[in-house]
Amino acid sequence: MIPPLAFLGGVDPWIFAFSFITVAITIWMGFRTAKTSKTASDFFVAGRSVSVGWNASAISGEYLSAASFMGIAGMVMAVGYDALWYPVCYACGYLFLLLFIAGPLRRFGAYTIPDFAEGRYDSPVFRKIAVVFVLFIGLFYTLPQMKGAGTTLAYIFPGLPYWVGVAVVGAVITLNVALGGMKGITLVQAMQYWMKMFAISVPVFVLMAVFGGYGKNLGANDGRSFATALNPAAETAAVAPAAEITRKPLGEKAPKDDAWLAPFGPLTTKAAKAAGLSHDEARPYSLLYTYSLIIALVCGTAGLPHILVRFYTNPDGVAAKRTTMWVMILIGIFYVFPPVIGVIGRNLLPELYAATGAKGTDKVVLELPRIINEHYGVWGSVLSGIACAGAFAAFMSTFSGLLVSMTGALAHDVYGRMLRPRATPEQRLRMFKFAAIGIGGLSVLLGSQVEQLQINFMVGQAFAIAAASYFPLLFMSVWWRGMTMKGAATGMLTGGVAALACTTVINLGDLKIIDLTAFWPGHPLLRILCEQPAIWTVPMAITLMIVISKATAKDVPSDIRMKMLVLHAPEALGLKNEYIQEHHASAGH
Repeated sequence: MIPPLAFLGGVDPWIFAFSFITVAITIWMGFRTAKTSKTASDFFVAGRSVSVGWNASAISGEYLSAASFMGIAGMVMAVGYDALWYPVCYACGYLFLLLFIAGPLRRFGAYTIPDFAEGRYDSPVFRKIAVVFVLFIGLFYTLPQMKGAGTTLAYIFPGLPYWVGVAVVGAVITLNVALGGMKGITLVQAMQYWMKMFAISVPVFVLMAVFGGYGKNLGANDGRSFATALNPAAETAAVAPAAEITRKPLGEKAPKDDAWLAPFGPLTTKAAKAAGLSHDEARPYSLLYTYSLIIALVCGTAGLPHILVRFYTNPDGVAAKRTTMWVMILIGIFYVFPPVIGVIGRNLLPELYAATGAKGTDKVVLELPRIINEHYGVWGSVLSGIACAGAFAAFMSTFSGLLVSMTGALAHDVYGRMLRPRATPEQRLRMFKFAAIGIGGLSVLLGSQVEQLQINFMVGQAFAIAAASYFPLLFMSVWWRGMTMKGAATGMLTGGVAALACTTVINLGDLKIIDLTAFWPGHPLLRILCEQPAIWTVPMAITLMIVISKATAKDVPSDIRMKMLVLHAPEALGLKNEYIQEHHASAGH
C-alpha cells in the first residue's frame, strides 16, 4: 500500500483540503449573499422570489442531511435491508407534500407555520402552541447533524474529541445564518445539493469499477458469489480487476448474512429478539415496527417546519407544486447511491462493526474510498476528501435550514408577534441575529451529548414528532373546513407531546441516563410503540381533532369559506393571500 501524504499528526492533506475548501466556500458565500439580505422578508422568506430551479435545489440540499449522506449507508451496513425503508420513505414523503399541502400552503401566504396556524383560526393563542413544536422538532433534527459534524471532524483529524467538531461546525453555520437569514442560505444550499450529488456518486462509481458492482458485492452476502469473493483465484483471467477483491471476515458484532439480508432484519426484530421470541412470534412485531416507521417518515416529511417554510419563498402555489415535483426527482436520484456504499462497506470494512459512536458504521461513506489507496496510491484519499466535502455540505445545509426555521420562530413569532407586537422590522432583524446565536449554542450543547446514537435513528425520531403534530394540523386545516382551533390545538398538542415523550424515554435509555435494560425484554410491544410511536400518535391526533372540532362546531371561523377559497382556488382568480403583509398593514406597520 502506498501511504497517503500526512501532516499535522496524521491528517490526510487531500481530505483536509477538500473539507477546508467546502467550509471556506460556504463562509464566503454566506458573507457575499448577506449583502443582499436587507429586509425582514429577505431574512424570513428570501423575498418570496426564489425560482423553481433554485428552490428545488435548495430544498434538496436542505433535506439531504447527515442522515441521508452518512446515516443511510451506515445503517444499511449496520442492520441490513430493512433500513432501506428510510430512503424510500424520505422520498415518498414529498408525494404527500405535492398532492395535499405545497400549493395551498403557499397560496395562504405567511412567514412561518405558526403564522398559518394563527391566520387559519384567528387565534394568537394557537400561534404560541405552534411555536413550541417548531423548536422541539428543530432541536431533535439538529442532533443528527451535530453527530455527523463530530464524526466527520474526528475522521479528518484523528484523535480530535468528538465535541470539538460539533462546536466548530455549529459556529460556522450560526455565523452564516446570523449574517444572511433565508436569502443568505438559499444559494448556499442549492450549491450544496450538487456538491453532495457529486460527492456521493463519484466515489460509488469508482468503488464499483475497482471492487465490483452492487450485484457482485451483494452476492458475497447471499452465497451467489461467496466463493469467488473469498477466492479471487477462482475467477477467470477475463474478468475485470473488480473480481480480485476479497471479502474480509465479519466480526462478532456484525449481523449474520441471513439476518442482514432479511426483509425483517436486526432493525425491526430488535425488540422481539430481546424478548426471546421465535421467528414466527416476532413477525407481527416486525410488521408493526415497519408500518409505524413508514407512517413517521412519510407523514413526518409533510410536517417538517424547515421544509414547509421553503414553500413561502416561492412566488405562488403553482411554483410551489412544481418545486416539490423536482425535489422528488432530485432526492430520488441521490438515494440510489448510499445503499451501495453500505453493501460494499460490509464486505471491505467489517472492522467498523466493532466500533461505536463517531468511529462506527456511520463513517463508512468517509472511510471506504481510502481502500482504493491500496491499488491506486493517493486517489483513494482524493475520493475520501470529496466524500468529506459532501458530508460537510450535508450537515451544514440542513443545520442552516433548521437554524433559520427555529430562529424565525423566536424572532418573528415569539418576539415580533407576542412579546413586542409593535416592534419595527429593524428590531426584529436584530432579534433574529441574537436568536440565531442562542439556538446555535444550544444545538452545539445538545449535539455534543449524542455521539452514541445512530444518525438515522435520531432523524426518525424528529420525523415521528413532526408526523404527530404538524402533519395532522396542516392536512386537516387545509382540507377540512369543520376544524376549530380547539380541535386543532388539542390534537396537535396531544399527538406531539406523546411522540416527544416516547422519543425522550428511548434516548435516555440508549444513553444510559436511565436504566431500562431489564424492562424492555419483558415488554416488546411497549418498546416498539415507544421507539416508533407514529402508528398510534398520528391517528390519535387526527381523531382528537375531529371529535373536539365536532363538539365545538360553533367556533368554526366565520370566514372559513373565503379561507378555503384562498387555500384552493387557482391563482388566476386573484384570491391568493399574503397574510403577513395584510396583517401588518391592518396593524399600522
